[in-house]
Amino acid sequence: MAKAMLGARERFLGILSRTADRVAAEDEFNRSVRALAGAAWEVARHRPPRIDHLAVFLPSNNVLYSCVLFGLIPSLYCDSIEMRPSSRVKDASRKVIELLRETCRPWISDRIRLIDLSQRAFTETCSCADAVIFTGQYENGVELMSRLSDKPLFLMFNSGPNPMIIGPQATPETTLRSLLISRLYNSGQDCLCADLVYVHRSILRGVTGQLSEMLRATANSESPPGSLVYADAVKQAEAYINEHSDQVVFGGETDVSRLLVEPTVIVHDSDMELNPPEFFSPVFCIAPYDDVADLEAWANTEWESARGMYAAVFGESQLNGPRLGTAVVLRDQTTFDHEDGNKPFGGYGVSANSVRLGDKRLHGRPLLLSAELAASAREQR
Repeated sequence: MAKAMLGARERFLGILSRTADRVAAEDEFNRSVRALAGAAWEVARHRPPRIDHLAVFLPSNNVLYSCVLFGLIPSLYCDSIEMRPSSRVKDASRKVIELLRETCRPWISDRIRLIDLSQRAFTETCSCADAVIFTGQYENGVELMSRLSDKPLFLMFNSGPNPMIIGPQATPETTLRSLLISRLYNSGQDCLCADLVYVHRSILRGVTGQLSEMLRATANSESPPGSLVYADAVKQAEAYINEHSDQVVFGGETDVSRLLVEPTVIVHDSDMELNPPEFFSPVFCIAPYDDVADLEAWANTEWESARGMYAAVFGESQLNGPRLGTAVVLRDQTTFDHEDGNKPFGGYGVSANSVRLGDKRLHGRPLLLSAELAASAREQR
């Protein structure tokens, strides 16, 4: 399947480039091929049981990658996969599935279907499935789960703040380059982007100054950050920037009519109760910290404990555990460096990613469908 996809690379990129910039589209395609290449290893490692029916609520971005993770790879052990596209990318989802059917036959032609149903109607179908994958807002996922029967294994993939911590031992240029690449990925339109950056107070002035210079150079480059896909992302960024206008140190311009948000750096006062929203725009939300204990206190608040996913740590030797609250600690790498489609995804925050187990409650932990199906089968023996 990976080889077949490579033969249609430019055609896939033509579809993906409608909702992503060229660099992000190429990255998504490459990740999709890599996940397919690792599919046999994944299935052999976890040995999921064969199931009849999988129902999937697709996200509004990463259309091809989602079809690979929740469609092509599961088709190796599932007879029927029904996927409901997000209304925002319905046309792109349809085109991706059509091209996959054309290029990957006979592997998926009879197993994967795109379903054009309302969420309510599709929910009725989900109750009869062996497993359900939901991507979207946590509250919507909980409501959906409440309307399902107890039969399906229920997996929910949402989002978290994915903070980056820049400590006093960090190499500024290397660290800021990593921050720039990950925060500007597809102009900030990805759930793996860092919505919050904690910088040790001793290097705060230097980091924010150098970041501003790097953003200024990026704006004048041949490929500056482009327009966003959704107007509501622009409006959200505009509202946040206006609310904190006195703390903007770089950028700050928005234009809803052109779907543009200028890369913006906001430096907040030291506030361990800072809970920024999920930005789908190039907004750098920065806050100083004085001690690792401050970070741990922030991460263990009720709100942040619920949405812990990843925490990328650069140059902070005092933060040496495997987790920050419920977030999995990544050392000297970004979320994009770490992510692997054949391995469990996410952290331990219940509203970031979770699975419904036999006690009918949601449990936050890194998720991979094949691994969860195998674990569920073992529990039922």
